[in-house]
Amino acid sequence: MAFSSNSSSGPMADINVTPLVDVMLVLLIIFMVTAPILSYPIDVNLPQRALNPPPQTQEPPPPIRLRIDASGQVYWNDAPQPLSALPTLMQTEVQRDPTNQPLLEIDTNPDANYEILAKVLAYAKNADMQKIGFVQEQ
Repeated sequence: MAFSSNSSSGPMADINVTPLVDVMLVLLIIFMVTAPILSYPIDVNLPQRALNPPPQTQEPPPPIRLRIDASGQVYWNDAPQPLSALPTLMQTEVQRDPTNQPLLEIDTNPDANYEILAKVLAYAKNADMQKIGFVQEQ
């Protein structure tokens, strides 16, 4: 407690910060305990290291250029396609040679709706396309 020994100067006006420090330490402990509970895992399929990679004897097929413009129109190798036709096109490409799939190059306009890109990625996953890349044409 802060009391002045000199009675003529009046009471000393210092703030007692001990309760504030106690409250802050309790909040810190609460946040440290609850922070790991709030996180959730995301499954990511990472490539595994291969000690003896198989030799690549086949020439990879030409990449598929998939473009989404600002209006939401999807172009498959520069040919406009309806969004509902993409699953069939993707499954056809995968069934040609499942071990030697073409690279799917996705180019999206920055003003395009994210929902269309999410549907394209879901179609690619459902068709079991393994090689997907994002490109940005300028």
